[in-house]
Amino acid sequence: MPILDKPLSELKAYQGTNPRPADFDAYWSEALAELEAVDPEVRLEPCSALNSRNVELFHLSFTGVGGARVYAKFLRPKGAERAPALLMFHGYSANSGDWSEKLGYVNEGFCVASMDCRGQGGRSEDVGGVRGTTLRGHIIRGLEADDPQQLLYRSIFLDTAQLARIVMAMPEVDPARVASTGGSQGGALSLACAALEPQIALCSAAFPFLCDYKRVWEMDLAAKAYEELSYYLRRRDPLHQRVDAMFEKLGYIDIQNLVPRIKAPVLMATGLMDDICPPSTQFAAYNKIVSEKEMALYPDFGHEDLPGFSDSVFNFNMRLR
Repeated sequence: MPILDKPLSELKAYQGTNPRPADFDAYWSEALAELEAVDPEVRLEPCSALNSRNVELFHLSFTGVGGARVYAKFLRPKGAERAPALLMFHGYSANSGDWSEKLGYVNEGFCVASMDCRGQGGRSEDVGGVRGTTLRGHIIRGLEADDPQQLLYRSIFLDTAQLARIVMAMPEVDPARVASTGGSQGGALSLACAALEPQIALCSAAFPFLCDYKRVWEMDLAAKAYEELSYYLRRRDPLHQRVDAMFEKLGYIDIQNLVPRIKAPVLMATGLMDDICPPSTQFAAYNKIVSEKEMALYPDFGHEDLPGFSDSVFNFNMRLR
């Protein structure tokens, strides 16, 4: 077969290239302490988008770090009591999707919460100074701030943990049976959620984004989803006088550095021809997961629909039923 990245034997041992900041653990301890101090001001508003006899729909919103209002779709079976729940996270630039896409899980007795990321294609706010979408530049947002707490993905990662805590506190949800799932950016956020909220019971991720930034750049794949890395270096540091500091700062929001905190079983999938989120970057994260884990490999597939994986994720999550 053709090879885009390292041979599989090397991928299975690869430990990543992007540096891990020395104060990484302290950084995230401080971030979680900040989250604890936030009053989420949760609001649930009934929604009539679907004509369903068995499912209740709600617009869920809460306040995240920095004061942003974050939105999620929330669905529950009518009469739900101590039900399992699934947290869903979307790909870069997208949104929480259609209500009807979640019904398979709700009809199996799950509550479902699907979050819009700040400033992307949905309703969640990015409070960086403007209203509406602020999509381009999310990876590099905050790089030039003196304090790495200004990195935008720090706030988005914390939003996932906040959503998990809100759902776990709902009387209709069993907090011991809550799972996270997503693909691409959503896969990264699913992993981040399980890392930052240790009560997550199961975690699934397809071709996760936001892993091993330096490796992406070294492979000359800082394009498409990662184009911001190339743009930043070409426009803001053309002589590479700050390149080492740039990648070290990105280490705070590198999924490979968060995943050792995960306690839940993890199901991942990788296409070995993925030229958007290269396989080695995904293995950098997978190889650092210390909990129970499984990787589904698709040798001929890239960053695209992976046949059968959605079914595998569904069956994986049915452990909580």
